[in-house]
Amino acid sequence: MKHLIIGAGAAGISAARTILKEKNDDSVVIVSQDAEVHSRCMLHKVIAGEKNAQDINFINDGLLESERVQWISGKTVTRLDVVPALKTVYAGEEAGAAGVAVASGDRVLIATGANSLVPPVGYFRTAKNAFGLRNLSDARAIAERAKTAKKIAVVGAGLVGLDAAYGILQASTEATSTEATSTGAGGREISVVEMGASVLAVNLDSRAAASYRRLFEEKGVRFYLRRKVVNTQGSPDEINALKLDDGTRLACDMVILAAGVSPATGFLEGSGIELSERRAVNVDDCLATNVPGVYAAGDVTGLSGVWPNAQKQGEVAGYNMTGTKLAYDDRFALKNTVNFFNLLSVSLGEINPQNGDEVMIREDRNNYRKLILRDGVPVGIILQGEIGGSGFWQYLIKNKVRIDNLGKSPWKVSYADFYGVENNGEYKWVV
Repeated sequence: MKHLIIGAGAAGISAARTILKEKNDDSVVIVSQDAEVHSRCMLHKVIAGEKNAQDINFINDGLLESERVQWISGKTVTRLDVVPALKTVYAGEEAGAAGVAVASGDRVLIATGANSLVPPVGYFRTAKNAFGLRNLSDARAIAERAKTAKKIAVVGAGLVGLDAAYGILQASTEATSTEATSTGAGGREISVVEMGASVLAVNLDSRAAASYRRLFEEKGVRFYLRRKVVNTQGSPDEINALKLDDGTRLACDMVILAAGVSPATGFLEGSGIELSERRAVNVDDCLATNVPGVYAAGDVTGLSGVWPNAQKQGEVAGYNMTGTKLAYDDRFALKNTVNFFNLLSVSLGEINPQNGDEVMIREDRNNYRKLILRDGVPVGIILQGEIGGSGFWQYLIKNKVRIDNLGKSPWKVSYADFYGVENNGEYKWVV
């Protein structure tokens, strides 16, 4: 049997490995827009000049060189035909176009990920100096433009937006070495516009996020919070300023758009594959779509944007594509890791309490910890500075383990509190 995988990211590659392991006689065809396999978690390192494409290639086992794998790279998928038994993918210039048939398979995995969301504001969708940050080509383009840009605007203060700003700051530090500059960014002015009241609002609470904001501001980055871009100035090819909703004009010669992502499903128009209201592929517990023999995994499903979860989804899809029925039941996706300027943070579960929750905070000069308890059960924790014990807390949150009945402060709870001893003296995990 031939398996067609669309996408060479975490989910697609994980599925390919599983298929080859499970079925010795099956083959895999991978079709991807990317010409080089890469970890998108490391794109800011490329912008900074700290790593190249080979450094962020997460395949180190020769998978793509296998005789049972054909990798068709650099193809923009425009259409998927699932009506015949042998399903065919087409590639061309843009989604929805007829395109040219490039590969077929008996079973298909859609693992195309997501695209940067470009707001329909001013010249964002046409300007050549406006960039998203989703793929290696994006990182390279940003790094090249940043070499000459003097006024850089970042739209969105989430993890992607700050990754881009951080990469440019690190590149500037390398370029200027010990030379002092007025902005701390190699002579560049970096402005970040965010609609919300805080940076990193999806990842951290306002207290933990404020620590990162201060670190960026110390490097010369200026934040415009609770502000919205309502228009641009310049020409369709080149933006030279952003107009904010309070009348502020931000001059710029480069714009980085980090306002979110949308599932890469444009090529599925007319395929008969069901999409959600947010344009993600609908899947069941086995990651199968409504079309027999077609599966989906990763960001394209809208299930989780976390890298390990995408890998797990690819693995589960691979098993189901080879006939082993397996449900994707590990949907704990509320884990975020942030690391800027050597300040580490991990958030697990919920980051903001609901009415009736108990909130416990411990902090000192270098550390911040916040625990949210709901009816005695941990539902979220933020660890900043010293992040030891995060695996333990993840287990408690994921498995909804009650801890208020242990007779001690939650901060003193450990694995030892959940072990019992059998009659033969053997330790037993009792949770």
